[in-house]
Amino acid sequence: MNYITQDGFYRLSEELSHLWKVKRPEIVRAISTAAAEGDRSENAEYIYRKKELRETDRKIRYLERHLKDIQVVRDKPRQRDKVFFGASVLLEDEMGDQVRYRIVGGLEVRLEENEISVASPMAKALLGKALDDDVVVSLPDGRKVTYTLLDIVY
Repeated sequence: MNYITQDGFYRLSEELSHLWKVKRPEIVRAISTAAAEGDRSENAEYIYRKKELRETDRKIRYLERHLKDIQVVRDKPRQRDKVFFGASVLLEDEMGDQVRYRIVGGLEVRLEENEISVASPMAKALLGKALDDDVVVSLPDGRKVTYTLLDIVY
């Protein structure tokens, strides 16, 4: 089963609605305007807008397909002193550097927000851990990095 946070479901549903109700109609109008200008084979605006429409339709199909096959996790876990799906965790590495991650579903990951997929090696290493536990993460190059779990927030 694919899980998603309530925030992620809301955000992706809003994105899908925006694509259908705002972006796609704007693109279709722009295509009509560009098509009225004559020869479509040399019309850069027409060619660009057709490509934009294909990309938008692809994103709509992707979201529709994936949003119907998910389980929205609305409740916080009873045991909030351990890491579970939806947790925001503060970690400290061996050098004393700190980083905060939030564990979310793969469909809703936003790396710029430090969200990581529940299926990622980092999240798998974190699940079930408690405060002050050491978390050992295996990197793709074979090295292992150890973090200390400093904070858990839901």
